[in-house]
Formats: sequence, structure tokens, C-alpha cells
Amino acid sequence: METPSEDSTTTPLLPQRWHNRLTSFYPTSFRLKTSIWSELGGSVGDLGTYIPIVIALTLVNHLSLSTTLIFTSLYNILTGLLFGIPMPVQPMKSIAAVAISESQTHLTVPQIMAAGILTASFLLFLGATGLMSFCYRFIPLPVVRGVQLSQGLSFAFSAIKYIRYDQNFSTGKSNLPRPWLSLDGLLLAFSAILFIVLVTGSGEESSSSCSSLPESSDRVRRAKKFHIPAALVVFLLGLILCFVRDPSIVKDLKFGPSKISLVKISWDDWKIGFVRAAIPQIPLSVLNSVIAVCKLSGDLFPEREASPMTVSVSVGVMNLVGCWFGAMPVCHGAGGLAGQYRFGGRSGASVLFLGLGKLVLGLVFGNSFMRILGEFPIGILGVLLLFSGIELAMASRDMNSKEESFVMLVCAAVSLTGSSAALGFGCGIILFLVLKLREMDFSSGFLGGGFIKSKSSDAAETGLNP
Repeated sequence: METPSEDSTTTPLLPQRWHNRLTSFYPTSFRLKTSIWSELGGSVGDLGTYIPIVIALTLVNHLSLSTTLIFTSLYNILTGLLFGIPMPVQPMKSIAAVAISESQTHLTVPQIMAAGILTASFLLFLGATGLMSFCYRFIPLPVVRGVQLSQGLSFAFSAIKYIRYDQNFSTGKSNLPRPWLSLDGLLLAFSAILFIVLVTGSGEESSSSCSSLPESSDRVRRAKKFHIPAALVVFLLGLILCFVRDPSIVKDLKFGPSKISLVKISWDDWKIGFVRAAIPQIPLSVLNSVIAVCKLSGDLFPEREASPMTVSVSVGVMNLVGCWFGAMPVCHGAGGLAGQYRFGGRSGASVLFLGLGKLVLGLVFGNSFMRILGEFPIGILGVLLLFSGIELAMASRDMNSKEESFVMLVCAAVSLTGSSAALGFGCGIILFLVLKLREMDFSSGFLGGGFIKSKSSDAAETGLNP
């Protein structure tokens, strides 16, 4: 009688030889770092940002939901393959804000697409020429952390607003406070928050525990322990409540994708799109969609840090293709990466699952899927957005000195109060340089001329600690 092999006893769910055969059929970028349930949970981690903006652009500016779902699904799949991490695909927020908030003269679809194409062209130029990588190397870390902190807190503030008040996305304004007991009430939102905290804790357990175990031991632990995808459970609950709140949704659903056609952009559309939407979007895309997301990827995935050139070119190529067909302008955002990581995303498989889900919905339901999104409990979206924002803000906890924390907090404060990441970034750079200048010792040089001498170098010469 043959003795059972070690593989059959250590991997009870799947023999080792079959596991190796199956994993050889898909790229390394999509290979699971934890469990399939963790990746599924991470796949919905950034929907708290994605869904509200898509709803608003569809209602106010008549954006094609079907086209956006199909193209962003392809973006998700390709970025998952390219980066091998849960790199998000998010709306360009400044363009969306301008398109939605200026109620008297809303941007038309061609103007929105023109703004997306122009912003993407600028990022593609910076990435292809290497200028983005050059800038990334010299931007001080406290300034980057300030941008991340401001963006994370901005998400958290919006999340609290979603939870506390009814939202009218067509006007971009909050309405009356939510009742406690309803299908989109405060009790539902607080229950979702409590559930996520109880299941996921601070959001770091899965990464720390998995990294300390060898590959074979990790498979054993995944086989024996069932990971609850908290964000996915909460999102599926929201989908169920859509049909409970309005059962007539079923009758309004139509099967089949909506028509996709080229967008005709006039010269006036280019001018309006550039002045009103592209100009405020470009600095945000450079700072949050490239610099901040690259730094965060290095923090979360040191072995697979995204390069500024690749991220910048990726944003450019996505929009230079999709915007011509009316797909929503998109970028990669640090907030989305933080959200997907927070809820379990550790590989490209996370965004692969999200992309496949969007593709199915876009092809099966087309624009009629808007009826479901229109009834989705906004309080639940607020809960998902809250955890994403907090995770992004917590990336700023690695400041090592009071001076670095000072620069970071000033940068974040200016970004929040001035509603401009570019303004906060500029103030942060100036403050950082002033503090560095303060550390220099000005002494007299030859012939009365001056030269600059660092205090630290002077201390080193005298044998004293700085």
C-alpha cells in the first residue's frame, strides 16, 4: 500500500499537482496573494467613489452608463494584468465636479470627453518623456503625504455626509437628515460600519499574517480559514435592498448592451472642455492619480511599486481610447487603491473580478442598469467610502520628525480649505524649502563673500551630534 503524499495531506481542498496545473494557465499578476474571498471583498473597495459620480454624470449630463461600464471593465482587467496590484480605475473627479455642479450651463458629453482627452494627452506626454519620473524623484515625502492626507479626509467628510443626509446627485447637494429606521437609514449604515470593523479590524491582519508564512503554510491556512469579504457582503446587501425599495425595477430592466458610437467634438467643445474642466483636473491627476498612487503602491506593495511613467502612460492611453466613444474620463487614484487594499485586495485578481462584473452588467443590462443604481442605498456607499478615505489618510502616519509633520499638515490644511490639491502642494513645497533653508548656517567666506554651510555638517566636523 502506498503512503499518501505530503501534498494530499497538506492541501485538502486541491491536490498540489492540480493546483500547479491550474495556476500555470493565468498570468502572475492575477495569482491570488491571499484567498479568493479577500480579493472579491477588495474588488468593491472603491465603489463608494465610483457609483455616486457615475450616477450623477448619467442623470445630469446624460453620460452613457453602458459605455462607461464596458470600457472601465476593460481598463480594470488590463491594469490588473499590467500592475499586478489592485490598481483602481476611478472617475476624474474635478471634471465630474465641474460637469455636475455648474447648474446653469452643464457640460455636454462632447465637452466632458474633450476635457478627458486633453488631460490624458498631458499625462501621456509627461510619462512618455520621463518628466513625470523626474518630478517624482524630487518631490519631498511630507508633501506627498499631505496630498494623501487631504484626499483621504475629503473622502471621509463626503462619506459622513452620505451617511447623515439624503443626497441629490443631480444637484450635488445634501437634503434632509436621514431617519434612523428606513431601508437607507442611519441604523443600516451604523450596522454596516460595525460589521466591517468586527470582521476586518484595522484592515492589516490579512497582509501581516500572510507575509510571515511560507507559501505552503499559507495554502494550508487559507484552506482551513474562511475569510469573510465584508465589503462584498455589504455591497450585495445594498443590491438586494434596491429591489426591496422599488420592486418595479425588474420590469424596467432591458437586456442587451446599449449602442456605442463615436463622439463628435467641435472646436468650441475643445475650448470649453479645456478651460472649464481640463485646467483644474490636470494638477489633481498629476498629484493624486500618479505621484500619490505610486508612493502608496510602494508603501503597500514594496515588491511591485508602480512607476510614475507607467501610471501616467496608462491614464493617457485609457482616455485617448475610451473618451472618443463616450466613456467617462478616468484615472488611477490613491483613494481607490487604499480602499481595495483595506477590504482585502492584494493582487491584480481583485480588479479582474471587478472588471468582469462591470462587463457582465454593461453587456446584459446596458443603460437600464441605471434603475438599480438609482435605488442603491447611499448610506452604504458612504460606509465604503469612509473606510477608503481613512485608509488613505493613515498612509501619512510615517512622518519621523516634527518638521515633516508640520509640512504635511499645512499642505493638507491648505488643500482642504482651498479646495485645491495644487495650491496645497505649492504651499507644501515652499514651506519644505524654507525649513531646509533654516537648517543652513550662513557664514562669511573669502573676501567677505558668503557661503552656505549646513548645521549638520558643521556638527559633524566638530564631532558633535546634530
